[in-house]
Amino acid sequence: MKKILVTGAAGFIGAHLSRKLLAGGAEVVGLDNVNDYYDPQLKRARMAALAEGDGFTHVDIDIADREAMARLFREHRFDAVVNLAAQAGVRYSLINPHSYVDTNLVGFVNILEGCRHSGVGHFVYASSSSVYGANTRMPFSVHDNVDHPVSLYAASKKANELMAHTYSHLFGLPTTGLRFFTVYGPWGRPDMALFLFTKAILAGRPIDVFNNGDMERDFTYIDDIVEGVFRVIHKVPSGNPGWSGDAPDPATSYCPYRVYNIGNNNKERLLRYIEVLENCLGRKAEMNLLPMQPGDVPATYADVDDLVRDFDYKPGTTLEYGIGRFVEWYREYFRV
Repeated sequence: MKKILVTGAAGFIGAHLSRKLLAGGAEVVGLDNVNDYYDPQLKRARMAALAEGDGFTHVDIDIADREAMARLFREHRFDAVVNLAAQAGVRYSLINPHSYVDTNLVGFVNILEGCRHSGVGHFVYASSSSVYGANTRMPFSVHDNVDHPVSLYAASKKANELMAHTYSHLFGLPTTGLRFFTVYGPWGRPDMALFLFTKAILAGRPIDVFNNGDMERDFTYIDDIVEGVFRVIHKVPSGNPGWSGDAPDPATSYCPYRVYNIGNNNKERLLRYIEVLENCLGRKAEMNLLPMQPGDVPATYADVDDLVRDFDYKPGTTLEYGIGRFVEWYREYFRV
């Protein structure tokens, strides 16, 4: 995998992954239109760090722009494509649903078409733990049915998996979908809990804690996510000879298609997450306890048996280490 396209390269996961790929000797084309869903300056700072080394090229394209995407795939020959560009956020999907259609559906099919017509060797894309929706059996397994999403964001990610399977079936395009579980760490997104909590606590403001704090999440440190994605990129999937249409396995197929969870395989209570953050900051949080938000779920918990079996890899970073590293970065970046 010598030349890799990473979409969403100015994003949280995209920037970290691009850095690891560059360190491994790959040439990285980083696509990002640096939109204003959250602070563009943070995105530009991530990109500036990437541009300091050799082998990185930034292309400013919106993946929903069909002609620009087709031109990109005509001008470059990619060994692999990693799609991390998406309209993220569960709650925002209640406010601006059309942005999820434009980016997560229209943009996704533009990438699929580019991969198809240019002979890309492996298409890896970010799905999400949100696809489990109304499922309650824990831990969440990729072999379970996920047909009951509870947000448009989740529905768009489930749609990505279906679209990828179609291209694997019709055109033999090897595709791997990765369901990420609550990613956190340095350079994280400002709209996510850890960033919001840290900012509020340091400013002496109360933090909003939903479902009265009765929430559990499979918090996964950014380096663990990136290591998982890196390993997946370099192992192209093949068809599962044991797959049967009489009892279809959602995680595999007769064609070159796979889906994996990448999570810590350990659910933590939100209140413990806040407690660890308090310890790292040396300050107590004042909590504004609120009801559950529409589109949210009370708990997530990843079954990573397939990841362990196929890649000999299991995330395992502790909250104490991961939150500590985030706080160090936050204080340095914002000089607080």
